Amino acid sequence: MKGNITRRDFLKRFGLGASLTGLALAGCDSAGNKLSGNQNSSMPAGDGKMTYRINPKTKDKVSILGYGCMRWPTKSGDSARDNEDEIDQETVNDLVDTAIAHGVNYFDTSPAYCKGRSEHATGIALSRHPRESYYIATKLSNFSPSTWSREASLAMYRNSLKELQTDYIDYMLLHGIGMGEDGMDTFNKRYIDNGVLDFLLKEREEGRIRNLGFSYHGDVKVFDYLLSQHDKYKWDFVQIQLNYVDWKHAKEVNERNTNAEYLYGELAKRGIPAVIMEPLLGGRLSNVPDHIVARLKQREPERSVASWAFRYAGTHPDVLTVLSGMTYKEHLMDNLASYSPLKPLDDEELAFLYETADLMMQYPTIPCNDCKYCMPCPYGIDIPTILLHYNKCINEGNVPASSQSENYREARRAFLVGYDRSVPKLRQANHCIGCGQCAPHCPQSIDIPGELHKIDGFVEKLKQGTLS
Repeated sequence: MKGNITRRDFLKRFGLGASLTGLALAGCDSAGNKLSGNQNSSMPAGDGKMTYRINPKTKDKVSILGYGCMRWPTKSGDSARDNEDEIDQETVNDLVDTAIAHGVNYFDTSPAYCKGRSEHATGIALSRHPRESYYIATKLSNFSPSTWSREASLAMYRNSLKELQTDYIDYMLLHGIGMGEDGMDTFNKRYIDNGVLDFLLKEREEGRIRNLGFSYHGDVKVFDYLLSQHDKYKWDFVQIQLNYVDWKHAKEVNERNTNAEYLYGELAKRGIPAVIMEPLLGGRLSNVPDHIVARLKQREPERSVASWAFRYAGTHPDVLTVLSGMTYKEHLMDNLASYSPLKPLDDEELAFLYETADLMMQYPTIPCNDCKYCMPCPYGIDIPTILLHYNKCINEGNVPASSQSENYREARRAFLVGYDRSVPKLRQANHCIGCGQCAPHCPQSIDIPGELHKIDGFVEKLKQGTLS
């Protein structure tokens, strides 16, 4: 499997057929029928002509919309990322069928997603389709020191093959590079000292991994080091966080974040395709302040607010695919409308979005992406829900600056009532003792104890009526 072997030759070697199905590459609904179920925009779910990007090495024809499998629905109707309810496999199958029918062929999962259940559910759904009609991306998610040994890491990798019901992985990632208090030291322990990266490189030579890359979070020194070793490792792709706020403002949001402009530029000049995560910045770019909603809707009244962020991510030519975790069909339909086909943003529209990002930076929201890597809290605190409630109130104008604010009474009530409804009292911020166990796990490097204490102080002032 050495050299630039084509996907056709690869499939022949494994006896899996010579060509991709027309379903995956061309999509269906060629008549351009308008699809129902899109609650976020009045646009139809595209005309069936999904936009594709070509992997320069393998010549894979990859859909610009990639399905992120972190948020599969449960039978209770919530996301499996958030709870341990049983995954609704029938609905997962329907989502996968709909996605493939409209040209989506890249599915991204991990042993860590959906509390360890994503690969199993994804494998069941995808195995009902011809193997050559989709690409599987998964990760070696050996975050815990208990999984840093060679034996534990390789067991995780082999279990991924089993759960996904496949003999090979199309896109394999080292997961969460740069996380931890010392990103470089953690990287060495997870992948170098135990020989795991050498093993994965060998797996690529043997064809059981077709593309090898990494997802980057946090410590740019590790990112720069791995790119400096590109001649040695020959990274096939890299997954980065990119959206119109993080393009220039990442460090303003969080000092450990790296501006997407830099990350993308470093990949582009080396010819390494970029896979995009967090195009909605953890959902914050679909839940923006009301005046930002009005600004975006004035320009494109028929499109959803989220569509601006997806079109932005796809506009960059060296992006291979843009991941979206779609729990509900209306999310899928809205994204299909954005990418079937993609209408790239022009220079004037890009300038408009960068101005929008500047306006959004005036609102001091906490950069929580609701990834839940900080959970569980040993003291039972619901960290993500607390932070997201605070952000929601910021966006809705319900965080008064003082008791003299014009809408103080209404904002005070909205914040406190919403807080008690969304977070049980025993799981609220006042129970944080500042142990700090959560902070090292945060990809956004949020000072979680500090933010919880600020929110708790704000809540107490609202309750006591002492907000100055």
